[in-house]
Amino acid sequence: MDTLPDYIDYKLRVLSIGLNPSSVSVAKGYYFANPRNRFWKAFNASGLIPEESVPCESSLEKIFVQYKIGFTDLVKRHTSTGKYLRAADYKTWVPVLKMKIEKFAPGICWFHGKVAMQNYLKYSGHTSEVAGWGRQPFQVSSSAVFVTPNPSPANAVFTLEEITEWYKKLATDANNQFPLKP
Repeated sequence: MDTLPDYIDYKLRVLSIGLNPSSVSVAKGYYFANPRNRFWKAFNASGLIPEESVPCESSLEKIFVQYKIGFTDLVKRHTSTGKYLRAADYKTWVPVLKMKIEKFAPGICWFHGKVAMQNYLKYSGHTSEVAGWGRQPFQVSSSAVFVTPNPSPANAVFTLEEITEWYKKLATDANNQFPLKP
């Protein structure tokens, strides 16, 4: 199956968890590859890392290796939009993600969107509910949980500025809890 590789390992400060890879991202070979996706602009303005990144595979590799921020998806099947995901996709892929989170224990699980978070909770058997945006009052395994608006162009309800503000809050949380090592 064509999909994006996981950038996941032990000792991650943050694990970025998207709903599923877009067809554009899979074709280009890196996360958030659609030029209309607001991820990279918000990420660069957030303070999660001390330098600007350009949208490409080598940037993801550097973010992963140097800054200990990983990337994966709730569902690994790519679609042109998340509306094409079905219950069977979540039933197949959420247990896989749950095992990865339990195994690698990232400091913070960063879910892009309430839809991703709610479906994780539903299909992983977790009894908590999404409390809103930001840091959640529950953990997934031993990992803190942070939810930001999905940066997808399909999520036009949120402006780039609003998404950026949530990313900045994540950065403050992550940098306070898991400071970057020089």
